[in-house]
Amino acid sequence: MRYEEALAHLDARQPEHMPGPSLDRIRELVNYLDHPERTYPTIHVTGTNGKSTAARAAAAIACASGLSTGLYLSPHLVDLTERFSVCGEDISRAMFAEEWAHLEPYLEMIDGHGMGQLTYFEAITGLAFLWFADRPVQLGVFEVGMGGSWDATNLVAGDAAVITPIGMDHVAELGPTLADIAGEKAGIIKQGKVATIRDQDPVAAQVLRARADEVGATLLWEGEAWEVLDPLIAVGGQAFGLRTPRATYEDLYVPVFGRYAARNAAAGAVAFEAFTGSALDEGVLRDGLAALRTPGRLEVVGHEPAVVLDGAHNAPGAEALAGAMGEFFRWERLHVVLAVSANKDIAGVVGPLAAIADVVYATRNDSVRSAEPEEVAEVARAGGSATVEVLPSVADAIDAARAAAGPGDLVLVTGSLFTVGDAKRVLARR
Repeated sequence: MRYEEALAHLDARQPEHMPGPSLDRIRELVNYLDHPERTYPTIHVTGTNGKSTAARAAAAIACASGLSTGLYLSPHLVDLTERFSVCGEDISRAMFAEEWAHLEPYLEMIDGHGMGQLTYFEAITGLAFLWFADRPVQLGVFEVGMGGSWDATNLVAGDAAVITPIGMDHVAELGPTLADIAGEKAGIIKQGKVATIRDQDPVAAQVLRARADEVGATLLWEGEAWEVLDPLIAVGGQAFGLRTPRATYEDLYVPVFGRYAARNAAAGAVAFEAFTGSALDEGVLRDGLAALRTPGRLEVVGHEPAVVLDGAHNAPGAEALAGAMGEFFRWERLHVVLAVSANKDIAGVVGPLAAIADVVYATRNDSVRSAEPEEVAEVARAGGSATVEVLPSVADAIDAARAAAGPGDLVLVTGSLFTVGDAKRVLARR
């Protein structure tokens, strides 16, 4: 089977919004596969923003320590193979096709059991379970796709967990209140295990405490059990110290921008320390953090003019991005290319970014969920004094922004991870 054929079969599967919340299909699948997800210990990561950074950091440090570590992320930016990697090496297209050929007969068998067809995400999660077992890996790090309790990844043992800040997002699927959303994400906290918790809204914090009490889990709270110390802006990233339950580590460096990004990376480090049960070797920790890469998260991809990509797609993410831009970057004029998903809080995403922009290029990305550019433009005009232009595609908007920008200007492309993916494809062709 070729990769393109495997993708076509995968794309034909039902999307996540069709079935109700259930783990029945993925449970049936792993039963038939003889539970590959139980063949390695796991770190499980959820939250509203920053979970990919935390997952990547935990995996990078584990790899630096010598453990063969599988990393499963969601979503991808350009190619599906980005979601599956072992110590920085993405699954090859040939290997994906081989694993899919192994997996598909089981999918088709379960499809006929009266529970509905396995979804796109359930299928690729099953493939991740299987591929990591086949390698084999010594540790799996899994990022939740959405929520936690009913997410297909929640079959892992979750020997350690990370919960990054919880905010209002995916309300149609997870519930209309912050408590509802936190309750879904709290589902990854497992019986007798340990979870590293980033700073939380008091409502979410109460829900997480209740879950921990219910299952006898230990919570390591940011600011209590651990904290980032003396963060400083450094060339290409940030320097900081880290106090954890087992040690204080100094002179750490992480090549990411945004104070929140360093704290999310630190949460991944604390989770790996909790997983090992002992203080980490400082050289291993330094090497792992220094190797961290976060594509599509304040990622600098061009110069003169500078071009920065960020996947902020909800109000908390946009507010954090706007603050980080002012702290970590300088420009004469800021050109913001914006394409936002229609099912998101468009005003919450566009408002903070329009407020710091000199020019906004409202556009649409290639996703079927992309909001109309005119709607994005209307919000941008109401949210600041920026000049607003409407362009039909991310490619057109990037071309217009780069053509208008001077050497001291900066072009920011944001509003959705779909927008970032489009930008990466566009810039690869230029």
